[in-house]
Amino acid sequence: MVNMSLEELRHFFEAEFPQASKDFLIEGHDGTDFVLRLPVDDRHLRPGGTVSGPTIFALADVAIYLAILSRIGPVALAVTTSASIDFLRKPEQGRDLLARVRLLKLGRVLAVADALVFSDGLEEPVARVSMTYSIPPAR
Repeated sequence: MVNMSLEELRHFFEAEFPQASKDFLIEGHDGTDFVLRLPVDDRHLRPGGTVSGPTIFALADVAIYLAILSRIGPVALAVTTSASIDFLRKPEQGRDLLARVRLLKLGRVLAVADALVFSDGLEEPVARVSMTYSIPPAR
């Protein structure tokens, strides 16, 4: 079930988080799968030419946040309460990163999700991220 259309989600993200919305592209969502793209450029790289860990974490965090909102609606104050990341392999140079999110639990108070992060066009993930979000009570 989708509570926010792709356009509603994009509009919400641009309005509520203009500082971050320019960095990410919502590729799509259908209520089950959610995909967010990070067009990688030089500012995302660490010495040695690989995408930095904080950049990968940010992509996963934003992707999971938006995936949750796509299901519950525009709840700006939903926040990360727990996070775990496994870096599996070095991202491929010169490729965007994609986060594919799967919601594992969507309750009234907590949402739990996993994100696999890929270098665009490659089958093996570069990171696996698990997060729990706290959903504030409805007013």
